[in-house]
Amino acid sequence: MESRTKRRLGPAELDALLRRSLGAGVVSSAELSDGFANAVWRLTLDDGREVVLKLSPPPELEQLRYERNLLRAEAMVYRTGSLPGPELLHAGFDDPVLGGDHLILSVLDGTAWNRAGEVPDGPLWHQVGAHLARLHAVTGETYGYPHAGLTGRTWREAFPAMVGAVLSDAGRYAIPLPVPAAAVAAAVEAGAEALEEVTTPRLVHFDVWPGNVFVSLEGGPRVQAIIDHERAFWGDPLADFVTPTIFGELAEDDPIVAGYREAGGVVPFDDGARVRMALYRLYLDLILLVENGPRQYPEEEYAPIRDGAVADLARALDVVSAR
Repeated sequence: MESRTKRRLGPAELDALLRRSLGAGVVSSAELSDGFANAVWRLTLDDGREVVLKLSPPPELEQLRYERNLLRAEAMVYRTGSLPGPELLHAGFDDPVLGGDHLILSVLDGTAWNRAGEVPDGPLWHQVGAHLARLHAVTGETYGYPHAGLTGRTWREAFPAMVGAVLSDAGRYAIPLPVPAAAVAAAVEAGAEALEEVTTPRLVHFDVWPGNVFVSLEGGPRVQAIIDHERAFWGDPLADFVTPTIFGELAEDDPIVAGYREAGGVVPFDDGARVRMALYRLYLDLILLVENGPRQYPEEEYAPIRDGAVADLARALDVVSAR
């Protein structure tokens, strides 16, 4: 699903930006179409390097509240070194010439998992679990999205603010929700006790799906990289099991759980964890429903996502209300 409103740069502008950032000129460029907000190019430089340039969207692009300063969140995750991925070669914020932010990354030679054909998924999810355990070992000072101004001193304070921001976006874009916003807010309040069980802000990716996992197939499938950290926030590690099991339930015998535990992570399946997982599914479902406001996805592509989110939101609300 591609944006029609990404920032555009011509060859001379690309060359000037790379000379300013890395001290090398651009020999050739190819724009990559994946993604909505950021413009992305694969560039060959005159010193022989191949790099990827990501450029933030123009300021007039409509986005959800949590999506402010996305590349700053991505750079933050790369700098922790906690996940396999490309090398962050340069990060520029509020560029004096172009305005906005940009990242320059090394090129990956693997394949996006969702484009790799028939690959056994059990071993890969096991590896993903191990990588997430290492990511979640990174702790912060606050909860939420610092780059978007959505934070709290506790998870009980930050998470309702995150949900409230998406509900506000629904009103701003006139998105009809399958349940009243007040019912969603009441469900979050009902789960407050479970949220209070989270006592340390940990780094959460929140967008781990096969399109954001690069794999190498030589010698057996191996996770080469986990990319696109734009939804990353500080909060509860359990939230990172929602996207891999999207519109479904996490089971204790899932390979991702086994890999996570073998790497030293803890995955609870008690009542509090069950409620928190439902709240995080609710949050992701809201994002999927509301982001169609600014993005205006093609109906044929979007309909299965919308239908899945609507059904999953109802199930999540049932879990919380039954507490």
